[in-house]
Amino acid sequence: MVELESLYEEIRHCTKCRLHQTRTNAVPGEGPENARIMFIGEAPGFHEDRQGRPFVGAAGQFLDELLAGIGLKREEVYICNVIKCRPPGNRDPLKDEIEACAPYLDRQLEIIKPKLVVTLGRYSLAKFLPKASISKVRGQPIKVGNIICYPVLHPAAALHQPKWREAIEEDFKRIPKILEELDKMEIQGESKAKQLSLF
Repeated sequence: MVELESLYEEIRHCTKCRLHQTRTNAVPGEGPENARIMFIGEAPGFHEDRQGRPFVGAAGQFLDELLAGIGLKREEVYICNVIKCRPPGNRDPLKDEIEACAPYLDRQLEIIKPKLVVTLGRYSLAKFLPKASISKVRGQPIKVGNIICYPVLHPAAALHQPKWREAIEEDFKRIPKILEELDKMEIQGESKAKQLSLF
């Protein structure tokens, strides 16, 4: 954890973009260094900014429910965001803010080396597939470089539009099967597939 803690300290003292001027706390991320799954959201909100922890508001409670639904605890997975400081008024992150934070997320990916990266919402999807539409690719595991990316709608989407709740729950229910398939592929040495046809 030494490498992660060192990175967290760097993030907490970061002044690379305007967001450091308005934050209460930077929100580096949390979870075990050997996590098999990394969840990447968009940006901290009000509660995250206050506590310095990711996904602790209403969307975080829903995420905890979704994890419990597939037999996982928050402590078993790694959770972070594309940007590490809250944009004022929860506005969308700006391009230069995303670029300023990108090296931090890259380092988190290098340290954790997750088997599966679950992108929550369009901003984290854009990190790996900048031209993809989340409505078209959600629920489909895709190999991007050496990363298996699994795009899912952001849990907050279900809070704003309840019609998305079922879709998010369905996508989460596929995660254990995807991990199982990835384990099999690793054993068989078939991990070079561009797109995984798991179902």
